[in-house]
Amino acid sequence: MLSAVSPLSDWLTWLETLSPTEINLGLERVKHVLECLELNRPAEVLLIAGTNGKGSSVAMADALLRASGLCVGAYTSPHISRYNERIVVNGVAAGDAQIIAAFEKVEAARGDTELTYFEFGTLAATVVFAAADLDVWILEVGLGGRLDASNAIEPTASLITNVSLDHCDWLGDDVETIAVEKAGIMRRGIPTVFAGADVPKAIRQQAEASGAILLLAGRDFDSRVGDDQSWSWRGPDIELHDLRRPGLAGEFQRGNAAAVLALLDAAGLAARFDTEFVNHVLPSVSLRGRSQRLVFDSHEWVIDVAHNPAAAEMLAETLNSMESADATIAIVGMLNDKDVRGVIGPLAKCVDRWVAMTVESPRAVPANELARQISNLADCACLVAESAGEAIEFARRSASENDRILATGSFLTVGPVLDRLAVLHRYDLDGVLDSRPKI
Repeated sequence: MLSAVSPLSDWLTWLETLSPTEINLGLERVKHVLECLELNRPAEVLLIAGTNGKGSSVAMADALLRASGLCVGAYTSPHISRYNERIVVNGVAAGDAQIIAAFEKVEAARGDTELTYFEFGTLAATVVFAAADLDVWILEVGLGGRLDASNAIEPTASLITNVSLDHCDWLGDDVETIAVEKAGIMRRGIPTVFAGADVPKAIRQQAEASGAILLLAGRDFDSRVGDDQSWSWRGPDIELHDLRRPGLAGEFQRGNAAAVLALLDAAGLAARFDTEFVNHVLPSVSLRGRSQRLVFDSHEWVIDVAHNPAAAEMLAETLNSMESADATIAIVGMLNDKDVRGVIGPLAKCVDRWVAMTVESPRAVPANELARQISNLADCACLVAESAGEAIEFARRSASENDRILATGSFLTVGPVLDRLAVLHRYDLDGVLDSRPKI
């Protein structure tokens, strides 16, 4: 084990050596260490699972709860630029010293129990939260649900945003099989909100088998968009009208917001919400890497972590809804367990020129191979870049004044691109949180 004086970067490198496999699904080891930690838990624990929209949902739930006066811890993964982004207490990312102290506590408690990088980090987040004496923990489920480390912590209410194809090597290659894994967060007598319009049979079956209280969009809660683009929300006991659009870009964010309101209502945390309150909070919510729009050197940049087909389709819809650009240039980097065809296909209709980059991961699709696949799928040439810096330079050189530059395909694409842009333009990285343009 490292010492407390070792930097966080050394600790994170060390965590990668603890398990022979990157992913080792199962709850027994995490539950054992949790018991050894003997942490005080808050009155409310919210689990947020699903294929897409988890990060946005966590951000909106966190903002609403903090604005209502509660103390909140939010755990998400992966991070974009700094590991600290994963563990946020009352809107502030945990400091290096806090995280290292939590790592030390987990290490002392685990004994000879093997933990993966993600499991160790999830446990460390609970240590940080417990020390902060919070009212609510919001935990984003990392992979699937049933056997994800976050599912070792008993929720008081849960949300499944949607189910689509992703992580197929681990979760299954069809929606129903994946839905079984997502449904694993359900508990007897505990409300679980399902936000998708199409409800897999496995979700209904697991709710019935487990005795969970299943709340469905269109049945137990609903949202509608008016002619003036305002929207309304209806729950079992609350109705809200004349709501403004969420600050996060994309028409689908209204659906995410509706599900978050349903989750907080089901948890008994929305009793004081009214239209004025929601309109004060949701339009100002922002999140890095989710249809984030920036302006540098007269070029609009759109930064989005879309890495599966459903997310790429939503990104394409968002791009098409934006003000027109003369051309769109896409920087893409992907991992080899992702569906390149499924991601590039929807984007090919709104991208004019492409740059493929190699992300920093053993699982990266090499830029030359990714470029070959993009060229075949989009029927046009694709430049090859070996780094984010090189990809940015290629995109900037080929961009005219009214062109848009998109960076997408992975958290490992978006993070380095944002980091490099911050250096090039002396931009405060901690301030890159707004989904609206910056000039």
